Amino acid sequence: MKYIEEFRDSNLAKKIISKLKKVKIKEATYMEVCGTHTVNASKFGIRQALPKNLKLISGPGCPVCVTDNRELDIAIEMLREYEITLATFGDMMRVPSSYSSLEKEKADGKSIRVIYSPIDALNLAKENPEKGFVLFGVGFETTTPMIAHTIKVASKKRIKNFYVYSVHKLIPPALKVLVKDENIKINGFLCPGHVSVIIGSNPYEFIARDYKIPCVITGFEPLDILQGILMLVIQTKEKEAKVEIQYKRGVNKEGNKVALELINDVFDKSDALWRGLGIISQSGLVIKEKYSQFDALKKFPVDPPLVKKHKGCKCGDVLKGLIMPYNCPLFKNVCNPLNPVGPCMVSSEGSCAAYYHYAS
Repeated sequence: MKYIEEFRDSNLAKKIISKLKKVKIKEATYMEVCGTHTVNASKFGIRQALPKNLKLISGPGCPVCVTDNRELDIAIEMLREYEITLATFGDMMRVPSSYSSLEKEKADGKSIRVIYSPIDALNLAKENPEKGFVLFGVGFETTTPMIAHTIKVASKKRIKNFYVYSVHKLIPPALKVLVKDENIKINGFLCPGHVSVIIGSNPYEFIARDYKIPCVITGFEPLDILQGILMLVIQTKEKEAKVEIQYKRGVNKEGNKVALELINDVFDKSDALWRGLGIISQSGLVIKEKYSQFDALKKFPVDPPLVKKHKGCKCGDVLKGLIMPYNCPLFKNVCNPLNPVGPCMVSSEGSCAAYYHYAS
């Protein structure tokens, strides 16, 4: 790849769209499971350009969005009960919890630092040994290896004031919940590129094998997304169900073995709470016993108030693909980027934010 424009060539896009229109299939609904897919499909007008028989819906592809209120409540309660600094990625700051947000807590004087890398949090801990630093570990398989590496560095350097609050999520178990839900009609998945760079294509094989639903791991540029949709359409026409890799420049079957070894060394799988999807078996990650000295939940136990759901917010239904963002009664008029009621309007990868900016 020499230039990004190679993947944004409008003439090539028109040719792919023309091919899509020539493939004769009945109505089909495909779900993209990546926040970047959601944004770019809206930003570049891909949804509007598709033939009328094809519908592209968004799924739980935004890690900020699927972080449940209770998980955020726990982080805020740690700040309120203990003298700690919470290190977090910036897109978590404005996400509403049950009763507050990290942005509001910071305004009230709580110590919160926005970081760009997990190592930033570790460096803060090294520079301030008299205070505890908790890294808010949010993300899918994409960010987990970096946090695992950071924990290993902390262990090697014997840093005593660094901790991780792990709310990491794993994508394949969530997809299993979606395909088993009779209320959600999905004819194919555009599987996430970033996640798949780490885990490879093999973890999606059960979807095609057991549920006969096509999968295509897709890159992020307009031509990537269009080609991924075309590959799904061809599978649909041929009545096939297999896992294909469109994003071959970044993904292979086995994934990144070094990254996977890091994850397996530091974390154990556990049940996890997803916004909209509930508790999903073996879909989360907790810190292994041998690194338990870095587990913030053990060092700073809390019991937050009962979870409060925001009245009228339909983020959960959006994340399951049951409704489009504009079907939420709060969309645009009440909930908007300046006054977000739910996380899907906060994150740059959130479905509601994408539709607000590009497709509403």
